[in-house]
Amino acid sequence: MNRLSTASAVALMASLGAAQAQETTIEWWHAMGGELGAKLEEIVQGFNDSQDQYTVNPSYKGTYPETMTAAIAAFRADQQPAIVQVFEVGTGTMMSAQGAIVPVHQLMEEHGEGFDPDAFLPQVVGYYTDTDGNMLSMPFNSSTPILYYNKTVFEAAGLDPESPPETWAEMEQFSNQIMESGAASCGFTTGWISWIQTENLSAWHDQPIGTLENGFGGLDARLTVNGPVQVKHWENLKRWADEGIFKYGGPVGGDNAAPLFYAQECAMIMNSSASRAGVIANAEAFDLGFGMLPYYDDVEGAPQNSIIGGATLWVLSGKSDEEYDAAAAFFTYLSSPEVQADWASFSGYLPITQAASDAMGDFFAQNPGADTGINQITLNEPTENSKGLRFGNYVQVRGVIDEEFEQLLSGDKDAQGALDSVVSRGNALIEDFQEQNQ
Repeated sequence: MNRLSTASAVALMASLGAAQAQETTIEWWHAMGGELGAKLEEIVQGFNDSQDQYTVNPSYKGTYPETMTAAIAAFRADQQPAIVQVFEVGTGTMMSAQGAIVPVHQLMEEHGEGFDPDAFLPQVVGYYTDTDGNMLSMPFNSSTPILYYNKTVFEAAGLDPESPPETWAEMEQFSNQIMESGAASCGFTTGWISWIQTENLSAWHDQPIGTLENGFGGLDARLTVNGPVQVKHWENLKRWADEGIFKYGGPVGGDNAAPLFYAQECAMIMNSSASRAGVIANAEAFDLGFGMLPYYDDVEGAPQNSIIGGATLWVLSGKSDEEYDAAAAFFTYLSSPEVQADWASFSGYLPITQAASDAMGDFFAQNPGADTGINQITLNEPTENSKGLRFGNYVQVRGVIDEEFEQLLSGDKDAQGALDSVVSRGNALIEDFQEQNQ
């Protein structure tokens, strides 16, 4: 009996060892720290526990630019991960990396995963498709900017706390009423002058950001973001800043903007829908409201639809068939309605499929305002001007936008001059990218 038990145990251990030897492990490099990173690891663990063929190993590599830079360096050293998370403005760079990526539509088709691109929200995946409509990367954390406002301040100023401003004229009117009442010392602030007040401002008003469908049509595309609507808006932001209606939150993401809102110094803030959890956590001292971005009601076609931020997952070449089997299976799991609904409910990012959005019906009903981002980005079918943007070196272009906006605020340039410089300096960077990738 003991001999049989021992033999059985040995056989069991051998079978387990064989199973473990056949298990395929892949690496996923990502840029999500803190609570989002912890949630990401929970999702990965759910996939790993759901089957015994594959293991995904997530590794935090720092900021979006740091993660992309690390992946490029690793690829050159033949030490690349199977999957890397890349932010939306890195799309042009990834597309131009000839031979370095495996398009997600190809991955899913070649590795036996049921894949229906029509199941994905076109406003989300349109940013990451080629000119033939093929998906190049897998959306994971997609966001769009929305308006957050202080209902308590609105009420103190004699404004309807259930009615956020819809137009920029109302934004100015409400801000003046709030300041005159003493309810707050500033009307509004914003994160991301580039993403929100330039790129999304353009899409929301159906204005081109650049030629050739905002860069989707090829490397010859150039910026044209110095048109009348963009100039008008930057002129207004400068005037509102001088009048104290608007307070600048700083370059890049505008890290100083959120504290102005949390401290109730500014009554409103425009920031990412993915900021929802953080905003709620920091707004315990007042009632919080949500609204769509304001628009200029004298611009034909406005409001159109906002565009996304966030990141997608790119598959890198040079891996085995087994590793690509694992990546394809993981993407199927990741895009399932249950996983997407759970992730979007937790994070404030947008669900990437209609099924996931439908699965969040109860969550939206119980959390008023949580559907603002998805309602805004799906308000209308995207046009050539509101699908998104795709330019090489666009990370650096965003730095130029911040620099020129600060030149505007300091009085060194007017709005037309600042945006003309964005176009000329930005196009020089885009031309450099084109020369390097032809």
